[in-house]
Amino acid sequence: MAFAIKRIYDAPEASDGHRVLVDRLWPRGVSKERAELDEWAKDVAPSPDLRAEWHRSDDPARFDEFAARYRAELDANPAAVALLDAGRTHDHVTLLFGARDERANHATVLLDWLAAHGADAER
Repeated sequence: MAFAIKRIYDAPEASDGHRVLVDRLWPRGVSKERAELDEWAKDVAPSPDLRAEWHRSDDPARFDEFAARYRAELDANPAAVALLDAGRTHDHVTLLFGARDERANHATVLLDWLAAHGADAER
């Protein structure tokens, strides 16, 4: 089971495998046809309160705090376990996100969480 992350604005590729959007909100300017999604796992995204707090501050210095709080949410989230199960049924799963910052975003935290729970993670 291999997981990778990719911006949803990047073109879909055959190597993406099972494509899963992990944002709670649909990304602007992307049609459902263009997204070529296999799944929309909005329940694995940060809670609305945590997401709103992170986007209000958007301070890179606070990313570690955001990441710790999001990991705690993932530990208690059945949707995160379901995502791990998707990795067991698909050779490759690409987690899609809409954030501009490709390093300080919830998808990187999710990828690290999956790796800590036994998944192969590629950046």
